[in-house]
Amino acid sequence: MQLKFDNFNFQVKSENNKNFIYDVVRKKFVRLTPEEWVRQHTIHQLIKNGFSANRLSVERTLPLSKKRYDAVYYNRDGRPWMLIECKASSVKINEQTLNQIASYVQLEDVPFVLLTNGIVHYTIKRENKIVEVIQDFPNFSNVSH
Repeated sequence: MQLKFDNFNFQVKSENNKNFIYDVVRKKFVRLTPEEWVRQHTIHQLIKNGFSANRLSVERTLPLSKKRYDAVYYNRDGRPWMLIECKASSVKINEQTLNQIASYVQLEDVPFVLLTNGIVHYTIKRENKIVEVIQDFPNFSNVSH
């Protein structure tokens, strides 16, 4: 299935019958899984859309938890600003996926959440207990930061 991202040139290599892709944020090759394929597209699309690679953090543990996030974008003050959750393109975005994101947001209070399986993108804006779901991929110039 074709992902809904711009086209990017990725560095991919094979070792011991396993494929790896270069992650520009972690600055190393990582195992290429279906979820990683979506995560790398997401990272590259965010950067192309004006988000700074230097403010992205990939696959770290959430505070006071053993749960790991896919990526977080930090604001100028170094506070988490957008939580990013990527799923393989074969994974449907449904109530279970949204519940996973909700549990992450309880641990890391952020004004924006990006949820994508590479085919469907949801940007969730949270402000004063009001939640707005935008079915679109964020562009840095179109969101307050």
